[in-house]
Amino acid sequence: MDRIFNINKPIGMTSHDVVYKVRKILKTKKVGHTGTLDPDAQGVLPICVGRATKISDLILNKEKEYICEFILGIETDTYDTSGKIISEHDIRCVKIEDVKKAINSQVGEIMQYPPIYSALKINGKKMCDLARSGRADEIELKARPVTINSIEILNIEIPKVTIRVSCSKGTYIRSLCHDIGQILKVGGCMSYLQRTKSGIFDIEKSISLEELEMYRDEDRLIEKSYSVEEVLMEFPYIVLHQNAVKYYSNGGKIEERRFIEGNYKNSLSKRVRVYSNKKEFIGIGIF
Repeated sequence: MDRIFNINKPIGMTSHDVVYKVRKILKTKKVGHTGTLDPDAQGVLPICVGRATKISDLILNKEKEYICEFILGIETDTYDTSGKIISEHDIRCVKIEDVKKAINSQVGEIMQYPPIYSALKINGKKMCDLARSGRADEIELKARPVTINSIEILNIEIPKVTIRVSCSKGTYIRSLCHDIGQILKVGGCMSYLQRTKSGIFDIEKSISLEELEMYRDEDRLIEKSYSVEEVLMEFPYIVLHQNAVKYYSNGGKIEERRFIEGNYKNSLSKRVRVYSNKKEFIGIGIF
């Protein structure tokens, strides 16, 4: 089975926990997720199975959407309420208009520092592991460019604020909440996070792990999953001659005369979906 499942990750599970569970349910080893979602967060986590794992990075690169709540007046070492409180501030001076202005200042291309407690790696080690082992002094945080496409303010009841964020890959919503608190000079930390979209995948069409198990028993897995074609429709395709399939699969460069068919000639995309002469998905090629 070469499919992608739109799993609704529950609170309390890591992304790797979800992969492990899907492996057990589907009884297959070739399973991968498309970018981590914090254990305390819930929502859309596309899971790739079989040859579809070859496109995990391409799904990861898609834009994301989140709903989050943050609390003003509190700063923690993890930038969310699961962490240790490092400072508290008086918020009586904070006005709703100030909050709106601070939020709107984060829309666009910005430089963002990731939280120390994150899965980003330094010399092969996760920053969160270094911090938890008392080696935080080895971490030199570097700002990274991210894009906040839009922020919709859903509710403001100081100290709590709820927003919907559309953003590029690599954006840390915890850092966004922290930075808004810094702008207001009272601090802030995230108290709730739900990923509602990742590329074409949205929360309304996601399924729970329990539902995945049920659909397996009902023989409805194909109906409740996505093909590579559906996920990467923007990429053209090529079909290879039989004698070119093995060579390509081993990383070889395929000449155009080895193509049986394709719709790549007038495309601006440098990537193509590659299929065998039996119309089986092999992987992604680059011109």
